[in-house]
Amino acid sequence: MHARRALSLAATYAVLLIAVLLTLAPFALSVITALKTPRQFVQDGPLALPSPLTLENFTSLFTTSEGGFVTPLVVTVQMVAVILVGQMVFSVLAAYAFALLRFPGRDLLFWVYVATLMVPQVVVVVPLYLMMSEAGMRNTFWALVLPFVLGSPYAIFLLRENFRGMSTELMDAMRLDGAGTLRLLWNLVIPLNRPIIVTLVLITVVTHWNSFMWPLIITSGPTWQTVTVATSALQSQYSSNWTLVMAATTLAMLPLIALFVIFQRQITRSIGASTLR
Repeated sequence: MHARRALSLAATYAVLLIAVLLTLAPFALSVITALKTPRQFVQDGPLALPSPLTLENFTSLFTTSEGGFVTPLVVTVQMVAVILVGQMVFSVLAAYAFALLRFPGRDLLFWVYVATLMVPQVVVVVPLYLMMSEAGMRNTFWALVLPFVLGSPYAIFLLRENFRGMSTELMDAMRLDGAGTLRLLWNLVIPLNRPIIVTLVLITVVTHWNSFMWPLIITSGPTWQTVTVATSALQSQYSSNWTLVMAATTLAMLPLIALFVIFQRQITRSIGASTLR
């Protein structure tokens, strides 16, 4: 029995190790390539370790004519920040209304709105593009953020389910003390649901930081270029210089990795809370 259990554990860990290697290998290859010179990459191949390490590719992104990576970074940070604030504010308010307020057609409206999750994004790209063009907002910052700033069906669904599981006694007690809806949200609902809100913040940041198709379609030129579009343009323009392309890719990954490391405890708590519910 002990031998069978040990063999089962060994097989499980072997499968997990293979999965980890397959998941992390592209990221490791990106970092290794970014730390090489173009000459070393050509001579030693992509799998060789950088010797010596160099930051030339990262500095080239910002200091040479091949770079111009500052503007895409600034545009992406601004875009993600505006979308994040808008989605969190409107998603929390909508989820509170759908979970705890009573009004005619509440459940029907909620499920119709959530059903939009099943519509592929590519289906709505053309109507959105025509709307933005007719409004004169093509190739502007507002065209990047307006289609996504007024809440997210996924966030509203997840928050509604968590809000419905809250204790009504605490809310009734605060209402007896004279608390209004906004005070109830700020002092009770949001603190009690902080782990799931932090998880939604990370999901929103990752989703829109990595957004490619919509920024590519609605913008043109370098003025409102995002990180993903700038990296794609760099790859097509300098396809032979893979070290520069991998430096841009690595740079685009760093903020997301930092966010995950900082908030990983909140993510774990939200998963545990969802499991207990």
